[in-house]
Amino acid sequence: MAFRLAHLSDPHLPPLPRPRLRELAGKRALGFLNWTRNRHKYHRREVLDALVADLKAQAPDHIAVTGDLVNLALEAEFAPALSWLESVGPPDRVTVIPGNHDAYVSATRHHHGEAWAHYLGGDDAQDTTFPAVRRRGPVALIGTSSAVPTAPLMATGRLGHKQLAALEHVLDQLATEQLFRVLLVHHPLRSDARYKRLTDSAALLKLLKQHGVELILHGHDHVHSTVWFEGPNGKIPAVGVPSASALAHGRYPGAAYNLFSIDKDGSGWRCDQTVRGLDNGLQVRLIKQARLI
Repeated sequence: MAFRLAHLSDPHLPPLPRPRLRELAGKRALGFLNWTRNRHKYHRREVLDALVADLKAQAPDHIAVTGDLVNLALEAEFAPALSWLESVGPPDRVTVIPGNHDAYVSATRHHHGEAWAHYLGGDDAQDTTFPAVRRRGPVALIGTSSAVPTAPLMATGRLGHKQLAALEHVLDQLATEQLFRVLLVHHPLRSDARYKRLTDSAALLKLLKQHGVELILHGHDHVHSTVWFEGPNGKIPAVGVPSASALAHGRYPGAAYNLFSIDKDGSGWRCDQTVRGLDNGLQVRLIKQARLI
């Protein structure tokens, strides 16, 4: 029987708690201005609730959330984000990685690791370290963190040498097991926008070309995307998804999620993708079905 993995990202949980004046310094001041003038119009809790209700009705075996649960990483945002995660599912059924908004500023860059530890950690970890590996049925979920504080007007990410070295070791270990390896990373591995890119994507792509995974899931760009990268035994699909709380606006589509059906196919794997998303109202519908692998 196929294993069904759901993927959503960038819920940017609304509403935004009212920040204290002392919290609105530097980058947060610009972020708060952007939220109050623009973003609050498009990131809606009723949208997120409708999408999650539809996702849960599909009864996936596991759910991956690829970051940006909060907006400005205010201290008051982390507990409501944990409550939302608990409403999505228990830690053994939901895997989370952080996004750049979860580490928006240095003052609270580690809060997500403390507040959501049970959703972030690997099977064997005593604390939150990345990469974090979770084995679920035939699937190995490999969580990474590209979440780092950045300067105002920047939204770049970085894995860093230490995490990349640890990831290489993890992939070496997993290569000896018959598992469908899914890499979770918030930032896309290719970006045309320098202010939003993964700065060490070249090093990650080099590592994946040598060691491989079967699937890459990411968020950050708030659009539907499938990009193929070189692996040791063929192409690797990297799939992005829109914000889970967004109304359609400009070039950004409405909220959506991916559902992957993963099963053995002879000596290899089969992976089928279903995309479900918001229509012009608050109804969630089928958008696309395709075979990835």
